[in-house]
Amino acid sequence: MYQISNFTDNDDIRTLASLGAFTVVEYERDLSVSPASAQAAWFCNAMNVRKRQVICDLSKSHVTVQAGAMQWTVGNVNATTGIKGVGDLFGKAVRGKVTGESAIKPEYTGDGILVLEPTYRHIILVDLKDWNGSIVLDDGLFLACESTLKQKAVMRSNLSSAVAGGEGLFNLGVTGNGVLCLESASPREELIEITLQNDVLKIDGNMAVAWSGTLEFTVERSGKSLIGSAASGEGLVNVYRGTGKVLLAPVSRGVG
Repeated sequence: MYQISNFTDNDDIRTLASLGAFTVVEYERDLSVSPASAQAAWFCNAMNVRKRQVICDLSKSHVTVQAGAMQWTVGNVNATTGIKGVGDLFGKAVRGKVTGESAIKPEYTGDGILVLEPTYRHIILVDLKDWNGSIVLDDGLFLACESTLKQKAVMRSNLSSAVAGGEGLFNLGVTGNGVLCLESASPREELIEITLQNDVLKIDGNMAVAWSGTLEFTVERSGKSLIGSAASGEGLVNVYRGTGKVLLAPVSRGVG
């Protein structure tokens, strides 16, 4: 038996979102400051630069998290590698190598509470049923997911997508039924959601945060010819084609 006090019931902490096994909280004020850091803390608070944290209730679902993301646990909580055999280990090692994600993400089981490390990035909870059970993530966004979801490496539609588009050749794809937890440089309120119905979205820059696994991703010239591309001043653009959704940041993820 355990009891947690002065955490989510603290008046300096508010709950931002709750979905599935995950609850996202935000520290409205940072009281652990020194005279040397007080000025920076004041401006951070004024500009909504605040610590955020994810609380996982394992009684609702077992969860898989990015390696090193755990801060503390209480109650009946067990950490496993999630490896189901030699073949599974090899597959996850290969997927981690090509996607840039950690090869082995620990899986936490039991019925206690798991709290992840605080972050200044924005936490976005995604229910995959809203994405027809399949989503592809830009690099570095995965934080955690319910263990009912499956992860896989998704290859670009062509080599040009990696070489010309400034992207890697592979992305992390997540499929199944459950909730996914992302770390984003932009808050959900600023992300533009575009729904395509057998149509095309073209983006000049690395601004797509996530997209449906049903979409074809390529890199193409903005115009039909080299002269047309030169005239438009754009050159190459990222192209998402088909039926599905795209979450789009207002500025390139490389900015700032």
